[in-house]
Amino acid sequence: MKKLSKFFKKGYVKAYSLTEILIVLCIIGILLLMVLPNQTSVISQAKSIEAQAMLNQVYGLQKSNFYRFSKYSASAEELGFEQEKTVDEGGQAVYKIEIVEASSNTFTARATSVTDLDGDGTFNTWEINEQKMLTEVTKE
Repeated sequence: MKKLSKFFKKGYVKAYSLTEILIVLCIIGILLLMVLPNQTSVISQAKSIEAQAMLNQVYGLQKSNFYRFSKYSASAEELGFEQEKTVDEGGQAVYKIEIVEASSNTFTARATSVTDLDGDGTFNTWEINEQKMLTEVTKE
């Protein structure tokens, strides 16, 4: 007990100094800044899964409509597809879905990004047709 009281009387407690903590935080910050720019492609790939899923849903609705009426529909409402509110409308959807072309034998649906995911000025665009060919028209 005497050793402990002598230790506290001097006023020393083993700990890290403020300078050491600040240096560690600066190093962590620099490492994060080096990693984040590389993550933008991963983020855009993850968000493009939303476009692919929604276009696959439109494809299924178009096929159902074709089997029922022997033609593809040019109206998303007629198919029963309900577009979620996009980010610029206060919602969470990143892609706007539209049916570009529809006839008795073919259709093309397009998903266009409403935000520039990587800041390069181009907006990601995906398309699907009656053969379920999902293609990325404009790469992000």
